[in-house]
Amino acid sequence: MPITLRRSKKAPIKPRSASSHNAAPLTLINPYSEKPATIGLEHMTYEQLDEFGRELDAVRQRVLDDLGQKDADYIRRVIRAQRASEVLGRIGIFMPFFPPAFIAGIVFLGLAKILDNMEIGHNVMHGQYDWMNDPMVNGARYEWDNMAPAQDWKHGHNYIHHTYTNIHGMDRDIGYNLLRIDDDQPWYGTHRFNLPLAFVLMIVFEWGVMYHGIELDQYLQGKISKADFQGRKKRAMQKIRRQVFKDYIAWPLVGLALVPFVGWWAPLAILGANVVANIIRNIWTFLVIFCGHFPAEVQTFAEEDAQNESRGQWYLRQLLGSANISGHAPFHVLTGNLSYQIEHHLFPDIPARRYPEVAEDVKRLVEQYGLTYNTGRLSKQLASVARQLAVYGRKPSDPYKIGNSPESKALRRAKREEATRRAEALRGTQLTS
Repeated sequence: MPITLRRSKKAPIKPRSASSHNAAPLTLINPYSEKPATIGLEHMTYEQLDEFGRELDAVRQRVLDDLGQKDADYIRRVIRAQRASEVLGRIGIFMPFFPPAFIAGIVFLGLAKILDNMEIGHNVMHGQYDWMNDPMVNGARYEWDNMAPAQDWKHGHNYIHHTYTNIHGMDRDIGYNLLRIDDDQPWYGTHRFNLPLAFVLMIVFEWGVMYHGIELDQYLQGKISKADFQGRKKRAMQKIRRQVFKDYIAWPLVGLALVPFVGWWAPLAILGANVVANIIRNIWTFLVIFCGHFPAEVQTFAEEDAQNESRGQWYLRQLLGSANISGHAPFHVLTGNLSYQIEHHLFPDIPARRYPEVAEDVKRLVEQYGLTYNTGRLSKQLASVARQLAVYGRKPSDPYKIGNSPESKALRRAKREEATRRAEALRGTQLTS
């Protein structure tokens, strides 16, 4: 049986194996209204938006038809490189008596965690390699080396974030319920500390992502059931125990074998090495994600403007709501090719290694339709994010933008009541028609 399984994993991939692969998010539809979305009308007509969508659909299908053995070989090479890096890292951190090897071990271990998080975990869990029919890279089964349980991360990221990208009140990744990063977010007193809070989040990013997936705020607002919340909390605690035991208990305990030869501090050095490797991964992941989502000129949207959007409008919303980071090939691999954040949001279920070639088609369409392609070096995009955090951390002069002000509360209440009235009126119309 094991021999058969190995052969099936390495069996040649037939041409056009991915032609019918589709794990792409759906557009935002309002079942109670036929009013078309208004997104993108400042750039194109509805007819042009439909053509824009058809052209990007054609780009997507061309790539799907071309996926095959070279893509399967690539992800398997990355997995082998990640495992080799982890082995070298584990060996290195067990040599605290030889600082060059110890430091190299931390670097290799951090690199292994980055590859697992970005190029492998994130992309595999998007279903980018499901067409291979290989359980090793099956998006439904993959569990990554991260505090966030895969199941809850996929719901919050693949479904919520990629379906409702940058729509206020729907995309919970706008500021992660912690930071004010957009003018349409209400300002609260904690936002004065936007920059220091962002720095803390960067250091403990995997813990922040895990907590975000529990959706405590959604439960307290009555948007998810108690059973759902309890299930999320249980999965998070199980994953925390697993990760903490692996990195902060098991490996230092193995390091006790070094005590007679190195000294009592050897297990503490191994513990510290694991902490630093995780922080390296956290910092890198934070930088890539924030620089791809929150630089200046990245747009956000109102729910009412996006309802009943066409595929072309959905594509345009992804393009306008993302930013790229320029760099060389090794840099892109370390980002999981999420440095091509625009292309990732357009085609989240296509193998990320294909984004550089897709980018040429996207740039052509951007130029054809007179749009903006937001890209720049990591330093440029990071500086832009920092400026955004600083600007939106200041208390606005407009009381309607201050979350706890009577004016802001009255405005939000009026919007909720109006939305409820519209929904009830539409339901009544449908029932009588």
